[in-house]
Amino acid sequence: MAQEQKKGQMTVEEAGRKGGETVRDERGSEFYSEIGHKGGQRVRELIEEGKQAEEGGSSGGGSSNKS
Repeated sequence: MAQEQKKGQMTVEEAGRKGGETVRDERGSEFYSEIGHKGGQRVRELIEEGKQAEEGGSSGGGSSNKS
């Protein structure tokens, strides 16, 4: 079934593409490199926290939520 567009409206896909292109033009490729690096560091931290929780296991009764 084909989607019909009303004049002046765009699809979510088109809006995302347009927004991504705007960010690329305003901030450049270094921005994507930086946020990718930060994301990778955070994933590494979460994996390490998960490993420590497995090792510490069920011997503790409290939770240690970081904010």
